[in-house]
Amino acid sequence: MDSRFILYIGTEALQTALLIAAPVLIITLVVGFLVAMLQAVTSIRDQTMGMVLKIAAVGISLLIFGGWMLNMAVSFTTQIFHHMAAMGQ
Repeated sequence: MDSRFILYIGTEALQTALLIAAPVLIITLVVGFLVAMLQAVTSIRDQTMGMVLKIAAVGISLLIFGGWMLNMAVSFTTQIFHHMAAMGQ
């Protein structure tokens, strides 16, 4: 096992983590921005409204993208195990 292989595995792990987290983070960012704009326009200072909407957005995005996220994680894990099996031979 050389350093290029370790760097490849680290790079793939970071890319996979970013791809898995991106949909939820982007949706939460957009919802937070829209709630902040709504609160600024209407002068509502309620903190729970923003938090409840963000939690609901995270839940809905996990329902929508959860299967895809799980498939990405499983394929990465399978790829790692195949690399480990190839190194053991």
